Amino acid sequence: MRLLSIEDEPATAAYLHKGLTEHGHVVDTAQDGIEGLHLATSGRYDLILLDVSLPGADGWQVLESLRAHRHTPVFMLSGHDQVEDRVRGLQLGADDYLVKPFAFAELLARIQVVARRAAQPVADPVVRVADLEVDSARRLVRRAGKHLALTTKEFALLDYLARHLGQVVSRTLIAENCWDMHFDSDTNVIDVAVRRLRAKVDDPFIDKLIHTIRGVGYVLDSRPA
Repeated sequence: MRLLSIEDEPATAAYLHKGLTEHGHVVDTAQDGIEGLHLATSGRYDLILLDVSLPGADGWQVLESLRAHRHTPVFMLSGHDQVEDRVRGLQLGADDYLVKPFAFAELLARIQVVARRAAQPVADPVVRVADLEVDSARRLVRRAGKHLALTTKEFALLDYLARHLGQVVSRTLIAENCWDMHFDSDTNVIDVAVRRLRAKVDDPFIDKLIHTIRGVGYVLDSRPA
């Protein structure tokens, strides 16, 4: 992979360049934010390692400017491990946030994940089952050519079922991925959400697509459960 390391601390920059080069990567290095942004927007890179504390323009400014032009994967590197810093980086468009000092083996493993992802064909953002279309990129849902108005949670639930088309997903997985919470067996919040979703996706139509697998969870499928 061709990588760009934007790092002003000489020892860290040399460490990254040496280690990554030894593992077969081509590495360009910039020592300040202005030079780094110029290289990032004028060159073609598979991944950018971006320090937060940089002269000229800090990592936040570089990332924000970069995202206006490119979608190159960016790993933020920082000596600050505060939650608000990690959240800020992800909100600005970083793909990962590594706190210094980090294990080089972990950095290599994360780079390999990016390489595998890049080698995979781009998935169609539209999932189709029978006459239902779920467009995750545009957050649109149609059935029989008719637009369905879903709430944010209803769309998240349907999109999760669509991305696991034909697979039974448990209430626990739904709670963790759509509500970001641990499932409590004493609450019926998942069942209520599914019932509301069915009222829009299934009830007005003859063929039912959302099926209950008793004792397990739910599945989106054109075939009867």
